[in-house]
Amino acid sequence: MDRLSPPPPRQRRKEARPQELLNAALELFVQKGFSATRSEEVAVRAGVSKGTLYLYFPSKEELFKAVVRNNLSALIATGQQVADQFDGPSEQLLRLLLRAWWSRVGDTAAGGIFKIIVSEVGNFPELAQFYNDEVIRPAQRLIGGTLQRGIDRGEFRPLPLAETTHLLIAPLLFRALHRHSLGNCGLPRPELNETLLMDTQIDLALHGLKSPRKATSP
Repeated sequence: MDRLSPPPPRQRRKEARPQELLNAALELFVQKGFSATRSEEVAVRAGVSKGTLYLYFPSKEELFKAVVRNNLSALIATGQQVADQFDGPSEQLLRLLLRAWWSRVGDTAAGGIFKIIVSEVGNFPELAQFYNDEVIRPAQRLIGGTLQRGIDRGEFRPLPLAETTHLLIAPLLFRALHRHSLGNCGLPRPELNETLLMDTQIDLALHGLKSPRKATSP
């Protein structure tokens, strides 16, 4: 067989199966919650048997961890690589990171993961520790490191890193939570331009971070 010819449909299907299972799990976890979602439902939505699901993910907890890694951890790791190699102004880097998070997570089904974390993870200590290690701490290092970079370069004024990082991230998380709670109930709400909302959040943050201009002598 020609090496350049595509693999047969069955082979392509098998290779795509883990991602199909992760997509189905994300949809159901966000729609029904972690506790209410059964593994059988994920398998049915992905078009496979329950046994096939367990070949890739031996438990529902492991499946949820894989969903988090696929949608959140991977993006944070990519952001860290970008930050480590970035040569431009820290303001530009911060805009890039926050916009990327919103477009890849906050404005997608993956934003619903935060609703699960807030509402259910307290009943699953292992998942809580996992989320803290896989998402919270790496995200804080990424944004906190960007702030420290700006401070070291004289672009941002000195501020407490942990507290400032929380203030930058919290509005984005709140908006994602709203989209998958009240915003998903069909209730009347003010029409918001998501892009403008994101840019305004960044501008407000940056204006508070920039070093004040030094007074010049007349």
